[in-house]
Amino acid sequence: MYNLFHSLVLAHIAIGSIGLLSFWVPVLAKKGGVDHQKWGRVFTWSMLITGSIAFCMSSLTLLAPIETHPHLDGQMTMTVITSVFGWMMQYLAVLTINLAWYGWLCVLNNRDHLANREWRNIALQYAVMIAAANCAWQGYQVSDPMISSLMMGISTVGIATGVTNLWFIYKPAVGRMDWQYEHVKALVGAGISVYTAFFAFGAVRLMPELALNPFLWAVPLVTGLSIILYQWRKLYLRYGRGPNGQIA
Repeated sequence: MYNLFHSLVLAHIAIGSIGLLSFWVPVLAKKGGVDHQKWGRVFTWSMLITGSIAFCMSSLTLLAPIETHPHLDGQMTMTVITSVFGWMMQYLAVLTINLAWYGWLCVLNNRDHLANREWRNIALQYAVMIAAANCAWQGYQVSDPMISSLMMGISTVGIATGVTNLWFIYKPAVGRMDWQYEHVKALVGAGISVYTAFFAFGAVRLMPELALNPFLWAVPLVTGLSIILYQWRKLYLRYGRGPNGQIA
């Protein structure tokens, strides 16, 4: 079990690192340019693969928490390991996959809004809300108030993601450039997710005492939200609210 888990960790780190680095190219490059498109694809696929590996890691953790995390034996209880590295990581994995897939479809289907209603896109919205609700419930049962608050707090992101994505998917009439706002929200959100995992779960091996520090988790969230608001402002200044040229 440990050898399989360790192999997944190495693959997760390798592919996740590609995502960490490639994230900044489409953010900083000219929108719609060659670099933006090329590195945007690299980032998207790295997130889909990284999220899938994380889901497998979390599943193995739920099956054998101590065996997969022997370095935490004596530092964290089995309940905490299961809650954080099992249920919460599983939720974050689903969230990452959800955001990457949804953001990518927003680009592919920019002029064909109804195509966003394909079954995988819709299924992922319900999956992330279920995973988020479970994360909140598991966190509620943890005796440590900091971990409990963290798990319940971060679960609200998944609920909001599923609700707002479904609202856009089933919106009967969309503005000409609405897909760009959704694209930015989703893929920058995937970036927030992977950087959160990097700072939080990665810190366990280097600085276990900081792994669940709320300030550490806040860094990628604040940075990502700032990027989203900045890019939305640029889109608004260029296109306005986008109510013209309905494409639904």
